[in-house]
Amino acid sequence: MYYFASDIHLGLKVGQTHATRERLFVRWLDEVSADAEAIFLVGDVFDFWYEYRRVVPKGFTRLLGKLSELTDRGVAVHFFPGNHDLWAFDYLQTECGVVLHRADYEILALAGKRVFIGHGDVFGKRGRGGRLLSRVFRSRAIQWVFSTFVHPNAAMRFGHWWSGSNRKAKPIRHAFRGAEEPIVRFASDFLKEHPGIDLFVCGHIHCAEIVPLAGGSRIAFLGEWIDRPTYGKLDQNGFTLNSYPTTS
Repeated sequence: MYYFASDIHLGLKVGQTHATRERLFVRWLDEVSADAEAIFLVGDVFDFWYEYRRVVPKGFTRLLGKLSELTDRGVAVHFFPGNHDLWAFDYLQTECGVVLHRADYEILALAGKRVFIGHGDVFGKRGRGGRLLSRVFRSRAIQWVFSTFVHPNAAMRFGHWWSGSNRKAKPIRHAFRGAEEPIVRFASDFLKEHPGIDLFVCGHIHCAEIVPLAGGSRIAFLGEWIDRPTYGKLDQNGFTLNSYPTTS
């Protein structure tokens, strides 16, 4: 069994407290680990994450402890950074045993299917401003300058302000556009050049949706954990999206 989740946004002060959201997500991790061959965290697990060489963000001890426990038990946990936690470097890998995927996407063989996995923020056409910000945030030179000259206290204040203002400016749930969604268009175009992908799994847009594509392929969006927690499950019978109860 393979499990997928994205857009937990731990640390975001919207909706229930971030500590409540963290406890809920840790409970889910604990439950699915019972039969999981692997767990895939597909971006924006943290609402803001920036690693210095010897400093990482304060908090998230329940999650970090659970990830370490799972990998110590032999449960494979894969982490695909999103646009809110793209500055995850080696801490989660070296300290928690998580498999960190730095590429925009990976194509893996899971449950007899070829599965494309990526957060999705860089897929599809975006405005000039979005492309520029993406290049800036992913620039190694900018990261070096930021790490060298910006004190961690200032960095965390800026990061949480930026993330919080961005979230308050738009609703938690995106108005899903079906086949017109840029990530859906990207997947359709990708299939033309790379046929044989059975399933695309993405996050980013905070919608829980499955859309059919050409040749029997599908694209699944994993939803979010801020308002209505959802997750994906893949086994030999196929892929499903599932709601996770917010009360035990």
